[in-house]
Amino acid sequence: MATKKHDFVEIEFLARNLGNNEIFDTNIPAEAKKIGLEMNSKPFIISIGRGMVVKGFDEALEGKEEGKKYTIKISPEKAFGKRDPRLVRLIPMKVFAEQKIYPQPGMTLALDNNLVKVVSVSGGRVMVDFNNPVAGKDVEYEFTIKKIITDDKERVLAIQRFLFGHEFKFELEEKEGKKKIIFEDMKLVPVLNAFKHKFKEILDMEVEILAKKEKA
Repeated sequence: MATKKHDFVEIEFLARNLGNNEIFDTNIPAEAKKIGLEMNSKPFIISIGRGMVVKGFDEALEGKEEGKKYTIKISPEKAFGKRDPRLVRLIPMKVFAEQKIYPQPGMTLALDNNLVKVVSVSGGRVMVDFNNPVAGKDVEYEFTIKKIITDDKERVLAIQRFLFGHEFKFELEEKEGKKKIIFEDMKLVPVLNAFKHKFKEILDMEVEILAKKEKA
């Protein structure tokens, strides 16, 4: 059965920078180990056409068969965008010294919640590049649709991992044709209500997010 837009699918993939032919992302354990990438043990599940991966990869997932390996080449416009010279900046060395970081050319560092590359260090200043490492590059994805996900519980878990990077306890209820996601922790109400529209949009069904107090 071929995949279609808004299907939930479990994917195995490998992404390569065609500029230097190096792998920069994957969820295949053996390949991730080679590039020092930490693997999430949870399956990688997304909803096609919801912008959960780069545009070119997202578009390529439609009309594919389960279990078959595919390869797609993607231009920067549909991958990680073009390089922006404005994102190359000079930062005083003292900013790094205060955090006991001693940058060297070629290093990749976490700065302002971004991964940045150190371009040069001179005169008490550090030139860093905030562009995505593969911005401006043609990339290639090798991927396999392992299976199409139809189970509601698996779909809700996948959305939680995508939005929060975490799985909260929940129950599913259905009444009069409407499905509800019932979360157990009352402290989650503000966060979950803020994303209520996302649950409804991605699941493509009526969803009411409530919270249930834990039993005494």
